[in-house]
Amino acid sequence: MSLKEKSEFKFFGREVMPLLEDCPLYALHQGGSPDQESVGSRTKRSGASSGTRPKNRKEFLHKFVDSEILTRKLEDWYESISEKSACKNPVFDVPFELIELQKFDYALEGVPFQQLIRMPNAVYASTSDAVEATAYLAIEDFLHASVKGLWEAFWSQDEPMPFSVACLHGASLKFYQAEKAIANGKLEGLCAIGIMMNSRHSHGRWDHILELALLRPDLRSVAVEGDQQPSASVLGEALFFAVRMLLSRSLSRLNGIQDSNCVFVLLIDSQYGGVVKVEGDISKLECDVDNIYESAAEWIKKHSRISVSPIDRIWNKLGNANWGDIGALQVLFATFHCIMQFVGIPKHSIEDLAADHGSRLQTRRVERQLGDTSVNGGGLFRFQQHSVSPEIVEVQEEAIKLESEELLKLEVGSVLWLEDSNWQKGYQINEVLNDGELPYYVASPVEDPGKALFLYVGSLPSQLEPAWEDMNLWYQVQRQTKILTIMKQKGLSSRYLPQLSASGRMIHPGHCRRPNSGGNCEHPWCGTSILVASPVGETVANMVSAGRFGFDEAIRCCHDCLSALSTAASAGIRHGDIRPENVIRVSSGVRDPYFVIIGWGHAILEERDRPAMNLHFSSTYALQEGKLCSASDAESLVYLLYFSCGGVVPDLDSVEGALHWRETSWSRRLIQQKLGDVSTVLKAFADYVDSLCGTPYPMDYDIWLRRLRRNIHEEDHGKEIDTSG
Repeated sequence: MSLKEKSEFKFFGREVMPLLEDCPLYALHQGGSPDQESVGSRTKRSGASSGTRPKNRKEFLHKFVDSEILTRKLEDWYESISEKSACKNPVFDVPFELIELQKFDYALEGVPFQQLIRMPNAVYASTSDAVEATAYLAIEDFLHASVKGLWEAFWSQDEPMPFSVACLHGASLKFYQAEKAIANGKLEGLCAIGIMMNSRHSHGRWDHILELALLRPDLRSVAVEGDQQPSASVLGEALFFAVRMLLSRSLSRLNGIQDSNCVFVLLIDSQYGGVVKVEGDISKLECDVDNIYESAAEWIKKHSRISVSPIDRIWNKLGNANWGDIGALQVLFATFHCIMQFVGIPKHSIEDLAADHGSRLQTRRVERQLGDTSVNGGGLFRFQQHSVSPEIVEVQEEAIKLESEELLKLEVGSVLWLEDSNWQKGYQINEVLNDGELPYYVASPVEDPGKALFLYVGSLPSQLEPAWEDMNLWYQVQRQTKILTIMKQKGLSSRYLPQLSASGRMIHPGHCRRPNSGGNCEHPWCGTSILVASPVGETVANMVSAGRFGFDEAIRCCHDCLSALSTAASAGIRHGDIRPENVIRVSSGVRDPYFVIIGWGHAILEERDRPAMNLHFSSTYALQEGKLCSASDAESLVYLLYFSCGGVVPDLDSVEGALHWRETSWSRRLIQQKLGDVSTVLKAFADYVDSLCGTPYPMDYDIWLRRLRRNIHEEDHGKEIDTSG
């Protein structure tokens, strides 16, 4: 087939494998130095791509062709880990947390997905070649609809999609357009379907593969039996293809692949599906060409991290994809991450699109003439009950009233009671505050009115559906309670960290009819989570607005925040949401005011946790990768100091714009110059943070705490300061 014929080949009215030169993102993957880095991030390509890959890795990949041999090599290992985790089902961690999928679900509310080729249902269809062929066409169309919808929603509606979908032939390990493979009698040999970058290669390239989907008819039995985990043979085959993808990427000449040590493989049958995520440094694979499968098996056992999602339903009985259900959602989320690996951070983040959920929910409430939706009303509502009538009756807005006892209105003077496992405690609201997004309160214990504490109230469990704001409340209350509890259990002691005072459930008026087995009663307040923490202080945001954040405060703030971050980092905890609203100055009852970092709800405990995204204060690495490097919190602290000391606040409306501002500001040394006007030590600290951004090197907190401490001594003319932490 000629190049012209290839470029014009169509599948169901769409171009399947157009020429790479026509791709608008072609420049991302061609040309440029392999060690080229962006200013500020300094994120480099892996050593395997910059000339240090083993010479025999290509030969190893060439001989690595039989998934069944690898599966046999892994049987004892799989049986062993299954026995060890017999009391802990499932065997593997999940690739995505439910809270992540919920956010993603909100972001996809307005995204149209349409699978045109219906999936044949195995219950009602015969097991003929025609049914199997239709299944491959349906999966191909499902993946096409998925990647097209995600591309247009998150990256660009104007630029053509730079991806294509094709089927993999097991014997040749080459890719064919599904309709062509079926017409040429290759149906029996098809084993998978891949999403890949557009390429001039007629049979595709393994290093161009974003994601593979394996069609395996035995998944349904796993789901029906409730095991929720794939069999050893299915998992072995998924791991085989994962290793091939990782090896191919390590040999690739493509520039710009992010997180090339992570791949996703989908497991799919005619009704159900799941996700296998494999992470690991492939450069640690000993490419013994005489013992290929033993080497691969050893790498999987010792150097890989495997996550497997539950097997859930994707298609209904009519063959339509349930796009909003958990099965399809986790497949879409995996595909989203794969696209991001190849083309970078999207123009519209998940948070950007999910934020529209609140306005859509508000519009729906107005349409349905529900109750008070104001903040003071707590967002509670219920249906207006009427007797049955054959007539349509107009209901006046003022006629819809909620009973006053069901509205959670926390105002100055309100008393709220908290129930822990062993006691009950009352708190009186003294002040209502806002962190820029959510309300929180200054309260005093009823038995100790002179003591001030921060009080956080979670979302009300009685709401008919969780709003996007409630997810932020979950981070503010439940997740922050978890983090502060862990800090307390690990014995982290620092005056610059908040302390957990109390946590539990709200006690509502009247008799609680909560069942003994757990859960909540019918009262709308029942089960609402409460967090109480200390100390109390004024946020840096308020200080800046009032003109009370001077040069002395900037140096003290930098020292105290670094001390807090150092103490937390010693226990493997990173903050992930440093901004002016999350740093307070404590001055009441102390001789020397000091700063405390609050708002630990987005803290990072493990690799799968994700930081908050803030266009002005998130680190470069967080915006690029959705993760934190060792210097990310310190970089956010630099931005906080820069803006708080009079730095020009840019008008940012996208991740791309935020990254461009960072690159420009660091390269022109605007940040260093501004902080240099405050103190030479802050300028030097900014230079140090800039040198660490995006690298794996750890922060040296001690040396900077000593330098800042000396400057505080000088500014305070030798006044004694606290040096803990």
